[in-house]
This record gives sequence, structure tokens and C-alpha cells, in this order.
Amino acid sequence: MTPAYTIGIEEEYFLAETASKAAVSRMPKGLIRRARDLLGAQVTPELLQSQIEVVTPVCASLDEARQHLRGYRSALHGLSADFGLQVFAAGTHPMAEWSEQTPTDKPRYAKLANDLQFLAMRNMMCGLHIHVEVSDPHLRIDIMNRVLPFLPTLLALSTSSPFWRKRPTGLMGYRLAAYDELPRTGIPDFFVNLADYNALIDTMVSAGVIEDASHVWWAIRPSTRFPTLELRIADSCTHLEDTLCIAALYRCLVRALGRVPELNGIWRNHTRLLIEENRWRAQRYGTTEGLIDFADKRLVPFTDVIEGLLALIAEDADALGCVSEVQHARTILTRGTSAAQQMALYRQARNDGASRIEALRQVVDWLAQTTAA
Repeated sequence: MTPAYTIGIEEEYFLAETASKAAVSRMPKGLIRRARDLLGAQVTPELLQSQIEVVTPVCASLDEARQHLRGYRSALHGLSADFGLQVFAAGTHPMAEWSEQTPTDKPRYAKLANDLQFLAMRNMMCGLHIHVEVSDPHLRIDIMNRVLPFLPTLLALSTSSPFWRKRPTGLMGYRLAAYDELPRTGIPDFFVNLADYNALIDTMVSAGVIEDASHVWWAIRPSTRFPTLELRIADSCTHLEDTLCIAALYRCLVRALGRVPELNGIWRNHTRLLIEENRWRAQRYGTTEGLIDFADKRLVPFTDVIEGLLALIAEDADALGCVSEVQHARTILTRGTSAAQQMALYRQARNDGASRIEALRQVVDWLAQTTAA
């Protein structure tokens, strides 16, 4: 059978008080219940009560995913307003103070909070997780190895976290800098095969370090619940079409790597270090600076990175019916990522005489409006 490369998308959102724009410290009673009345089990709480997550069902196309996510965003926008709140998608909350946060009262989250201690309270980050079907578990590991060099590109396109604790960080994607405090994060190592991966998980489970592989929070991982490879590196995207673009690019890459077994098939001792360097450049600059070309040993302008990627996956985008979604990457380059737009709005407000807090409040309003749009 021809693989369908079905897709599922998880988006995490922040909840902010409409008046102050601060992150809520406690989710209002009844919000999750009413959200589930509207959306069913597709909406769930997160580790902290200032966050909420939506999950699409298994989708055969990006247009199907678009319809679900558009409905979720619209419903949560209207519902949050009933509680005096705003909901928005971004990697970090510009106005949040992590010390004011409250963990969600669920057994799993209680265990995480006990394990992570101080770091659990600092987990004020929202990500975008994308599942693509890879039914063969051996191929899942093989594709995970070979897709790693592309992850910084996807991160750069998604960057939406330039602020932390009411201040500009100087990074377009600060979220991962904070997330790296947690154990078992970042770019995974190269695995020889499925047995090699299983040996690592079995060792940690047998030693009692983790309960299962769901406690491995790498930038990409085999799902424990579904026959999928889960991308986790991206910031939560403010623009819905940016979410769909990154999902389409990732889906096409998975298909291309399955179609061309020799693509990215050779690793050297320093390959992972170069991927980490590109990840840093994506965090720092978003799409405004280039990435390292491993073969040519030079920096390549990000425009060229995108054009090379689009050429690589052209056959796959056509086969999967998502040409317009992958080509939206050019729009992101022209318009700027969410992080770039946030910073432009912030600087303009400051130049117009707004205080730092007033400028940040304008950014939160823009995030809420753009998420709902």
C-alpha cells in the first residue's frame, strides 16, 4: 500500500487577562468544561493553568487540518472573551511572570511538577507539535535521523518568542533557550537502528528515570501513542497559515526521505554539532540570517535555504496536494515571522512614546487578534 502520510497537529495557546494582558495564574472554573462542550476532547489543559492545547484528529490533507484549527481558534477566541480573557498562539507570553504560575491539578502534571521542581514553574512556553504517519517503526527511526538537518529551517520559520518576562530577549526564538533547562530536550543523537533507540529507552525505564518514552521531549521523537514521527521543535505559530506551512513542509520532508533512502544518509562525528549551530542561528535570527551549508562549508542566505528546500520536496508537495501551503514559506520570508512582526510593533510603539509595558500590551493585543483571524 502507498503510505498516506496522514497528519495530526497540536497547537498550544496562552491565556491572558484582557485588561492587564498578564498571563492568568489560574484558569477560570468552567472554561475547560465549556471548551469541551464546544470542541470535545480535542481541547485539553496543559502543565500550567495559563496554557491550553488543541489537537486535530488524524487528517488526510492540510485543508482538513485547516478547517479544524480555524474552528478551534475561533471557538476559543469567543469563549475566552466570555471569561474576560484573550487567547493567542506564540512561543512565549510577552507579559508572563513564571513565578506567578499555577500547575494544572492532574496526576501526570503533579508528577512532572514534583520531578522538575523549579523548572516546572518556568515552563512558560507554547509549542507546535506535528505528527506524520510513518507506520514502519524501523523507518521511523531512519527518517528521524535523516530529517534532523532540516529542523533548524522549520524552527526559523516558526519563531514567535522574542520576549521573556516583559523584556525583549534579542532572540527571535527564545522558547527553546528556556526549554533547554529541562532534561531530555534538544536535538536527539543519531541512532543506528530501532534496536539502538529501544535500548536507550529501555535503560532509562528500567533504571526508573522515566516511566515511558513520552518523557523524552526531544525536538523530534517517535510517538508513543501513534504510528507517527512527531516534530516538536517549532514555536506555536500566531498565523494559522504559518502552522499549516510548517506542517506541510515537514510532511513533504518525511515523504521525500522515505522516497529517497540515500538523502542525508551519511553522518560524520560533527554533524550533530553543526545541526545545533544552525538551531542556535534559527533561535537568534529567525529567517533574517543564513544557515550553514554542511557540504559547501559556508553560510547560505535563508532565501536560498527555502528555495533549495522547495525544490527538494516539489514532487512530494504535488503528490500530497499541498503546493500552496509549502510555498507560503516565501510569504513568511517577505512578511516576517511572528517574532519579527512582534518586535517591529514593539519598537514602533516605543518610538511613539509608549512605555515598555504599554508596548508589550499592544503586542499581546496583536497576538490575540492575529491568532483569531
